[in-house]
Amino acid sequence: MPLPQHVRLVEVGPRDGLQNEKQPISVADKVRLVDDLSAAGLAYVEVGSFVSPKWVPQMAGSAEVFAGIRQKPGVTYAALTPNLKGFEAALEAGVKEVAVFAAASEAFSQKNINCSIKESLERFVPVLDAAREHGIRVRGYVSCVLGCPYQGEVDVQQVTAVAAELDAMGCYEVSLGDTIGVGTAGATRAMFEVVGARVPRERLAGHFHDTYGQALANIYASLLEGIAVFDSSVAGLGGCPYAKGATGNVASEDVLYLLNGLGIHTGIDLDALIAAGQRICQVLGKENGSRVARARLAKA
Repeated sequence: MPLPQHVRLVEVGPRDGLQNEKQPISVADKVRLVDDLSAAGLAYVEVGSFVSPKWVPQMAGSAEVFAGIRQKPGVTYAALTPNLKGFEAALEAGVKEVAVFAAASEAFSQKNINCSIKESLERFVPVLDAAREHGIRVRGYVSCVLGCPYQGEVDVQQVTAVAAELDAMGCYEVSLGDTIGVGTAGATRAMFEVVGARVPRERLAGHFHDTYGQALANIYASLLEGIAVFDSSVAGLGGCPYAKGATGNVASEDVLYLLNGLGIHTGIDLDALIAAGQRICQVLGKENGSRVARARLAKA
């Protein structure tokens, strides 16, 4: 299969990245990050999450962030909405696209959201019904597709069943996530072959964590399978909560460098992206998690 000519990066740093940070982050800093990312050419930014601040304190103020950002035409500003209450709050904040989140592992679903996979999918039915009613697009996430921190291996048929269910419910795209970053290129290709037989590949995306240093290899393997949408996080924000000291999300800068080297068009300016990542790292007082950014900044 030829490599895709164009790839869309879904920037999850402001949501999936920042939600794991320990220190409070101001609304102004979150707004600045989102504006920096859209200015760098990212056409899809996941801005925040409409969840209980009791469970995810860093996502408090998502409505204020949406109110504060300069929304550029042609850019999708999305939010995670785990239930109808979250969806209604997102709607009130003027959000035009939302995401829902299920797991391919029964153990992970129970530990993470205190319900079975079946129950979690049932919770999304009213969200998708309401989204249809209001003309809001919904993206689906499936976590633990290549391994689970609690049960170990995950059956690819289970991944396929959950992805197909989200697709049938009306999610226009389903992102398959290697939540603990244990996947390898061979396992990634095999998974997309099986899932791609049920859900068209143009409706699938990849979400790879770099815990074992395999994220870029897995993205390249996915490209070989015709996958053309990937989730990534600027400066590699968002550690892996299941592996002490391990990196989590793959850095957007590193993915972009790979794609640029393959001649694949994204419309994103690497230097502007590096600057955006470095600015938020300074705010957080932490080292930039992108190897490309560190190499470029050391040269500068």
